[in-house]
Amino acid sequence: MQHYEFEVDETSSKKRLDVFLSESLQEISRSRLKKLIDENCVTVNAKSRPAGYKMRLGEKVELQLPPLEILDATSEDIPLDIIFEDEHMLAVNKPAGMVVHPAPGHSAGTLVNALLHHCDDLSGIGGVERPGIVHRLDKETSGLVLIAKSETAHKALAVKFKNREIKKEYLAFVKGKVKNDTGSIDSPVGRHKTQRKKMGTGGNHSRPACTHYQVLQRCKSWTYLKLLPETGRTHQIRVHLASLHHPVIGDKLYGGKNPNSGTLKMDRQALHASHLELNHPVSEVPLSFSANLPIDMKNFLQSHK
Repeated sequence: MQHYEFEVDETSSKKRLDVFLSESLQEISRSRLKKLIDENCVTVNAKSRPAGYKMRLGEKVELQLPPLEILDATSEDIPLDIIFEDEHMLAVNKPAGMVVHPAPGHSAGTLVNALLHHCDDLSGIGGVERPGIVHRLDKETSGLVLIAKSETAHKALAVKFKNREIKKEYLAFVKGKVKNDTGSIDSPVGRHKTQRKKMGTGGNHSRPACTHYQVLQRCKSWTYLKLLPETGRTHQIRVHLASLHHPVIGDKLYGGKNPNSGTLKMDRQALHASHLELNHPVSEVPLSFSANLPIDMKNFLQSHK
């Protein structure tokens, strides 16, 4: 177990405890530090304090960093479509049908299982449950996922996502003819009031969410869209498009009673994370990654012109 000690100086006085620790221990992600605070691994003058506690001049802060738990996920030799890799991070093109990290009912065959085989030292980066995972895609959404290979990269990427410094683009096929060539959906997203597995617009505990869209192609009964989400709420794009009465084709959760009505049929939601732009988490060199439409969406496009 590692032990850290700090004394609050004038420049850190009145700062939040979690902010103070984040600035003092830049190699540990803020989310992990918050968890350590919640688990009483941090004391201020020998007393446990909440993350929002305002520091005072001269106070002594101690952190007992417990050893990393053994990850309850096995390494699996699953092929990965790697778009980019260096010693700090990976960009992977995730196929539809693959869960990002282990969870009840999905203990194997996940992206994390594949990453543990590919990366020798990934275990524990960013926490035990989701090593290296900075953001996620839904199981049935294909496309680009960024993976951190060090705590420094994990923390930097998390900050970039939080500060909206990463440009994200998605491609989607939606039901109906979208009227305007471009537009924005600016509606808060939160847990659905009655259906706990779903998200919805409005309601209590909703958070601001904005998605911009551009029509790429209009067909008889569907539209091909490019989407640029400003925020990254759970199911944001799917919820926003459904709120416009243009749900993603094949979306079993938000596509209504018949997500594959008529001839518009796909085995999964027609949503693909196609492009990411960011500065490298360590060197700050500009990076740009793209992933072409997967074969199932290409086939749909060819057969439904």
